[in-house]
Amino acid sequence: MSETTGPPGTLSIERDDRPSIAVVTVRGEIDLATTPALKAAFGEALAGKPPILVVDLSGVGFLASAGLTQLVILARDMPEGTALRIVASGRAVLRPVQLTGLEHSLPLYPTMEAALAAE
Repeated sequence: MSETTGPPGTLSIERDDRPSIAVVTVRGEIDLATTPALKAAFGEALAGKPPILVVDLSGVGFLASAGLTQLVILARDMPEGTALRIVASGRAVLRPVQLTGLEHSLPLYPTMEAALAAE
């Protein structure tokens, strides 16, 4: 497990590499200033070529357009053989995703359990 933290109260990113699944858990605010750390965490998680990458955004309190863009890029550029699953349950994430119509483009799951159980 690894952790990357920004300024206090801004962003916390933890990575948990499980057998055949990489989990990136994000807490705090995703904006223009914190997106580079998020992009780096995604790159590190994908370096191990996991069959499944789960991005847990259930602890995110703010999602700016820069964060949405990073999620779209991640989904678009997923390596062959790796499935993306995004856990999003809070209004701070779901509202901007819905307002932009991305709920049909991003593989969203309401809970970690649902994301892990998906086929």
